Amino acid sequence: MPDPTPPGPPPGPRDPGDAWAVGPDGTKAWGRFGAAGLLVDDGHGRVLLQHRVEWSHHGGTWGIPGGARHQGEDAVTGALRESAEEAGVPEDGVDLRHTAVLDLGFWTYTTVVGRASRPFDPVIADRESLALSWIPLDQVLDLPLHPGFGASWPALRDAITTTPHVVVDAANVVGSVPDGWWKDRAGAASRLLASVSALAAAGLPADALGLGFDRWWPRWTVVLEGAARGADDVGADVAVVRAEGSGDDAVVAATAAAVDAGDAPVVVVTADRELRERVGALGAEVRGPGWFREQG
Repeated sequence: MPDPTPPGPPPGPRDPGDAWAVGPDGTKAWGRFGAAGLLVDDGHGRVLLQHRVEWSHHGGTWGIPGGARHQGEDAVTGALRESAEEAGVPEDGVDLRHTAVLDLGFWTYTTVVGRASRPFDPVIADRESLALSWIPLDQVLDLPLHPGFGASWPALRDAITTTPHVVVDAANVVGSVPDGWWKDRAGAASRLLASVSALAAAGLPADALGLGFDRWWPRWTVVLEGAARGADDVGADVAVVRAEGSGDDAVVAATAAAVDAGDAPVVVVTADRELRERVGALGAEVRGPGWFREQG
C-alpha cells in the first residue's frame, strides 16, 4: 500500500498528472491519473532495474523505471515514456508482452512487461536514478526492493518466459462470414491481415488467452492459401505464411514450429474439424472464427 507523502521531486515544469492521488481514507499515491512502469528483460535471463534516488518514494530501493501517467495518457505510453526519460530505453527497442494492474480503486499502477528487441545500454537520463543495471533473475531478490515491486515480482518472474502465439487459418476465418469474400479473395485476406495487425498492436485481454494479469501481446501468424496469397503485406508484428500447397498443412506446420519454439499457449483459430484435431494433437488450443471477431 502507498505510504505517507515522501519528499517531492526537483522543482520544474510538471504535467497535471505529477501530483498525489488521494483515497477516501486519506491514503496518497503518486500520479493523479495513475502510474506505470516498464519491466523489460533482455531475453538472456536479466531484467533492467533502477536504484531509486533517495528523495523519491521509497528512495534507496530497487524497482523498475516508471512514474506518474500524464493527463490523457494510456499506461503503455506512460511506461515507455518514463523508461525513456529515466533510463534511456529506446521506445522501438521493446516488444510488449503483457500488463499487470494494481487497482486500489482511486489509483492504479500498471506494470508494462516487455522484452528488448535489440541490445541497449541503459543511461541515467534524469535525477531519479542512483544506478541502472541488468540484474540476473536469480539475483533480484538479493536487492532491497521497492515494496510494491517486491510484492509483484514473484508472479511477474513466473511469467517472464510465457509467450502466447495465435495462428490464424485465414481461409476458414474469412469464409465464416458471407460478405462476398469470394469475389475478391486477396482483398478479403488483406482486410483480415489489417484486423490482425490492429490486434497485434492493441493486445488481447488476458482471459481471451486463458492467462493471468491484464492484457497480453501474443505472437501472430496468419496462413494464406490460393488466391488469398496475393493479399497486401503488413507490418513485421504479424508473420504471414503464403502456402504454396495445402493451407491446412501450412497451419499445422506453423503450429508445430510455435510449439517447438516453446511458445505457449499456442492458439489456432479455425472451425475446420479435421484441422482442429491435427493441431490439438500437437498441444495447441483451438478457438473458432467467432472468438477472433470478438477480439476486434
